[in-house]
Amino acid sequence: MSQSRHVPVMLQRCLDMLAPALTEPGAVVVDCTLGLGGHSEALLTRFPEARLVALDRDKEALRLSGERLAPFGDRATLVHAVYDELPEVLDRLGIPRLQGVLFDLGVSSMQLDEADRGFAYAQDAPLDMRMDQTTGISAAEVLNTYPPGELVRILRAYGEEKQAKRIVSAVVREREKEPFSNSARLVELIRDSLPQAAKRTGGNPAKRTFQALRIEVNGELSVLERAIPAAVKALAVGGRIAVLSYHSLEDRLVKQVFAAGAATTAPPGLPVVPERYQPRLKLLTRGAELPTEEEVAENRRAAPARLRGAQRIREDAE
Repeated sequence: MSQSRHVPVMLQRCLDMLAPALTEPGAVVVDCTLGLGGHSEALLTRFPEARLVALDRDKEALRLSGERLAPFGDRATLVHAVYDELPEVLDRLGIPRLQGVLFDLGVSSMQLDEADRGFAYAQDAPLDMRMDQTTGISAAEVLNTYPPGELVRILRAYGEEKQAKRIVSAVVREREKEPFSNSARLVELIRDSLPQAAKRTGGNPAKRTFQALRIEVNGELSVLERAIPAAVKALAVGGRIAVLSYHSLEDRLVKQVFAAGAATTAPPGLPVVPERYQPRLKLLTRGAELPTEEEVAENRRAAPARLRGAQRIREDAE
């Protein structure tokens, strides 16, 4: 197990961003993406007065981070849930408002490092990619059963893959001979179907297709579309949210929710803007913050990260 996986991305920056809201006794912070518990452990350590609720859909991640966070006793509550289930989780725990929320939307390092989960294109593994292996359809099923048009849409929308049509026609041809089951065959097929010029740019040519399949299998963008507004809604006035995303689709979604919250909703031309139209959020980042060069040198997984933060400055209008 390599050490690199234990380095949470932009950790110090996330803690600093949430800090003003988490120093009061009884503050509650939610780590919506527990993973191996790196961010959670740091939050509990740095904010001794705070209580943590952490969510993950991956039972193995919950087990491992449960061991890691055991020393904190009842200050940490770990829940098996997808992060768009946040409102139900808070309701169940009797928590009306939050002081802090953190999302780290990267695939957990653990999932990338465990070969048999099928997330990585660097080694051969069953094409699974489900973050919660007890439910849903696998990447292999998506490849073998989706109509060609739908596959092209997914590769374009979620992988931003310009060669989607070429890749999909090769997939459709090959799946008729034999259904897909392992990642190596898919990687090879992608390599073979791309024009020379496309192979020379941007790392492994399979990367975009794998990203697209992962997002589709786990419903990541639709989950995120529900989760970010729900998290903002759960914040108390003064509460803060920090979101780390790793590709432009996620980042765009976060940016839109934050921008809408930070804008006035008043009709144009009012001499005085009534309270109910005032912005709900104050942005804590100018655009998205990027990791430092030093951090990327130490932890290559930090390279694509984009951090955005916002603070709740008033209640929603009724």
